[in-house]
Amino acid sequence: MESALAQTYKPLEIIVVNDGSERETEQLYPYDGDIRVLNQKNGGTASALNAGFRYATGHYIAWLSSDDRFHPNKIERQVQYMQETGYSIGHTSFYRMDSEGIVESHPIALHEGPMVNFYRTLLTSNRVNGCTVMMTKSLFTRMGGFNEQFPYTHDYDLWIRTILSGFPMGYLNEPLTDYRVHAAMGTLRHDKAIQQEISSIRRTYTPRLEQLLTALQHGQVR
Repeated sequence: MESALAQTYKPLEIIVVNDGSERETEQLYPYDGDIRVLNQKNGGTASALNAGFRYATGHYIAWLSSDDRFHPNKIERQVQYMQETGYSIGHTSFYRMDSEGIVESHPIALHEGPMVNFYRTLLTSNRVNGCTVMMTKSLFTRMGGFNEQFPYTHDYDLWIRTILSGFPMGYLNEPLTDYRVHAAMGTLRHDKAIQQEISSIRRTYTPRLEQLLTALQHGQVR
C-alpha cells in the first residue's frame, strides 16, 4: 500500500480488491480517501484482477500483489515508455526479495534481442512477472480480461492471447518492482495444479504460437 501511495506519477487511482478476506481489513482505515476498496466474495486472483481492472477509470492499468512492492518511479517510467513506444502492453525487469524484505543485488531480466526470442519462451513457460505489467484499459476490455478458469496461470493465458491477437508485448529493461519469494507463496504451494494448467494452455496455443514464430522468422509479420 505504501509503495503504491509513494508513486511519483500523479494523479493515480489506487483500487484495493478484498477477495473475501476478513483478516486485517482494519489496516485499510488509515488510507480512507486515498484508495477505493472493492469487497467481493472469494473468487481467486483472476476474479479479483478482473474486478479491479473493470472498475478502473484510467487509460493505463497495472496491478500490485499484496506481498510485493513498486519502486517510487514505477508507474511514471512505465507510462513514459508506453507513450514513447506506442505499445498497448509492456513489462519490465524486477528484483527478488525474501520474506524479510531484503532485496537481491542483481535484477531478473530478459536477454535483450529480437521479440521473436521472447515469444519462443512462451512455448514452454511464462517469463513475465505480472506485477511488472502495464496495459491500456481498452486492451484489457478487448481481450475480455483474465480467464477465471485458470486460477494460477490466468496471466500466462492472457499474454499469449494478447500476442496472438496482434498486440506485441514491449519490454523495458529497468527493475521497477520488488517480487517477494517466501515459503507460503502460491507458486510453491500449488505447483502441481500450476503445471497442469500450463500443459492445458500449451495444448491450446502451441500450434498458433509456432505459426506466429515461423511468420516472424520469415519477415511476414512486423
